[in-house]
Amino acid sequence: MRLSHEEEENNLSLSKFESMLKTNKVFFFDSEEFEDIILHYMDTGRMNLAKKALKLGQEQHPKSTGLRLVQVEMLIYEDRLDIAEKLLSELYAIEPTNEEIYIQQANIYSKRDQHEKAIESLQIALKFTDDYADVYSMIGMEYLFMDELEKAKDYFIKCLEEDPEDYSALYNIIYCYDFLDQNNEAIAYLEKFIDRKPYSEVAWHQLGRQYYALKNYEKSVWAFDYATLIDESFLGAYLEKAKGLEKLKKYQEAIDCYTITMELDDATSFALLRVGKCHEKLGRKDLALKFYLRTVHEDPLLDKAWIAITDFYIRQKNFQKAIYYVNKALGIDSDNSLYWKRYAAINHGLQFYEEAELGYRKAFEAGDINLDTFVLWSQMLQELGEYENAIEILLQASEVFPDEFEIEYRLAGLYHLTKETKKGNFHLNNGLRINFKNHTIIQEHFPTMWKKKTVQNIIEKYRN
Repeated sequence: MRLSHEEEENNLSLSKFESMLKTNKVFFFDSEEFEDIILHYMDTGRMNLAKKALKLGQEQHPKSTGLRLVQVEMLIYEDRLDIAEKLLSELYAIEPTNEEIYIQQANIYSKRDQHEKAIESLQIALKFTDDYADVYSMIGMEYLFMDELEKAKDYFIKCLEEDPEDYSALYNIIYCYDFLDQNNEAIAYLEKFIDRKPYSEVAWHQLGRQYYALKNYEKSVWAFDYATLIDESFLGAYLEKAKGLEKLKKYQEAIDCYTITMELDDATSFALLRVGKCHEKLGRKDLALKFYLRTVHEDPLLDKAWIAITDFYIRQKNFQKAIYYVNKALGIDSDNSLYWKRYAAINHGLQFYEEAELGYRKAFEAGDINLDTFVLWSQMLQELGEYENAIEILLQASEVFPDEFEIEYRLAGLYHLTKETKKGNFHLNNGLRINFKNHTIIQEHFPTMWKKKTVQNIIEKYRN
């Protein structure tokens, strides 16, 4: 890639400056060269070299306003705001129409969280600047800091109108639309933008994302397709297009898309996993497993990949293999509730109720408070004859899920098993009141209770 004339000059200035530091010879640079050198070192985080360049620059150009403004920028970067402000006051007295003074003042206000004052300074900068796009973008950022998304969006739009190549402004505009849940408005804006710049792969990509968010997968794939036609190496667009194709159940086309991403760059664990899922949907079990195993090799900490292999074997009813892989996953991350839940489900399938109970308990301790976890955990305790503990678990669950019929019916059954009939009937009444249709849970899980005449009488009361 050829460097621009300006970039070549900057590189020459940097080489000359670094050569001067090594040889201790003093070379002359004009003040603008010094500004570029200092800003380069600041941008790359080499503050010691930036400070050396500033010192030498001010020795050679003691009256340069540009260098003093760079000094202000450095002071702001270091949070020495009071000194920076004092220096800005001196510069204002010399050059009151220099827009950079107002921009740096705005940066000081912004650092102090005085965003409204920052915007006032930037509005003054607009009167003196030739670079409207940059100032509009800064005003947009200040409104973002204030969570005023509508105003932020308006200024980023102004910025993009000034400089249609400023893709960071386009991303910010779409961020605002997304945050405001305005997908349709975002689509209308992007379509207008594409009318003006039909070969903007970024705009087509963003359009695809908006259609995807609205679950319009056909249109989403169509937009991503344009993005990849304009830029054949647009990795993100191929990935998003593949996701859309999966949603449309076009699994082979999705695989082809994911394969392109692997040719453009190293295979990501995400792409490998999705290819595995697509092969499994197409019934190619051997290929699916091959890709799942490649995924865990690529990223051994990716829980979704271990779960995919485990679920693959659960679906095959191959519980021995499933338990082998879930144990490997637990060896990597023993605090993962999804692993423990799979461990419990497999042991449940093998009728190893003690191990299954341990799995549900560990899943709960790792933060899983889903209804089915509580229910299955209590069921394992019931299988083990630990009725009191099962009741305790379901009472905890009822605090998280009040008025949940399944909890009420199971509590009713467990209280009947512990001969606490009064409490059992109380929860039976609750369950029938909340959801009569599912009262057969009692028949399925508590057949002895179901046969009791008193229980049938209570059920009859709610039948009509």
